[in-house]
Amino acid sequence: MSLDDLPPLRESLAAAGILARKGFGQHFLLDLNLSRKIVRLAEVAPGETVVEVGPGPGGLTRALLEAGAQVIAIEKDARFLPLLEDLAARAEGRLTVRHADALETEPPPGAPIVANLPYNVATPLLVGWLTAPVPPRSMTLMFQKEVADRIVAAPGSKDYGRLSVLAQALTDARVVMDLPARAFTPPPKVASAVVRLTPKPVRPSADDVARLQRVTAAAFGQRRKMLRSSLKGLGGEALCATAGVNPAARAEALTVAEFLTLAAQSGEQAGAPRGKPV
Repeated sequence: MSLDDLPPLRESLAAAGILARKGFGQHFLLDLNLSRKIVRLAEVAPGETVVEVGPGPGGLTRALLEAGAQVIAIEKDARFLPLLEDLAARAEGRLTVRHADALETEPPPGAPIVANLPYNVATPLLVGWLTAPVPPRSMTLMFQKEVADRIVAAPGSKDYGRLSVLAQALTDARVVMDLPARAFTPPPKVASAVVRLTPKPVRPSADDVARLQRVTAAAFGQRRKMLRSSLKGLGGEALCATAGVNPAARAEALTVAEFLTLAAQSGEQAGAPRGKPV
């Protein structure tokens, strides 16, 4: 049996009696043509090892295998394991299925990640991959449209915030595909978008990334305040002066480069606020 002999995804789900679980943020993309387009946008090379998170019934997995990839699929929901194991049996050793929580699993260092991410864990997963010691070679990820907009938002826009600064400081990020809610089963209440993130060739040090997260936590945690006030615990007006940043500005007015300068100048200060996850 080969991949070509597999039944349509909708039939596989119906035969297994599987419905999407709201608690897992599940919305299935059953149109294989859309999955194939995502794989093309990911620029997957034949023979390349690719990590997929939350494969569910395996639509994107099929497209990755068709493109010749070696796939490591991480799935938390045990209901999908028989479907994925059946897929693995036809994949000639190119699919490894891991029953695990992606939040507690480290992907192979440097391996590209292609995934239709579960909505409820998409942001913490992205932050973990962005700040990994060895980041993925690339990330082609589907998010809720509002999260995608935050990732690529420009300074001065309503969507610009901590996630924008972190993602753009570490990667070149761009929206490469929009999908309406009706593309999914069951349809979510919002549209989705695929974001392609490619690590910058020169990255800030791990210490500067940690400082960047502290600075953005303070600045955007009180985003209506001037930086002299919101960054008071990190040096306030003196820090802004050292970094050449206007202390009367608000967080959303600063460029990513200015935030990186603030982070580099902030140093390690005792009692510096660490903030909540992005």
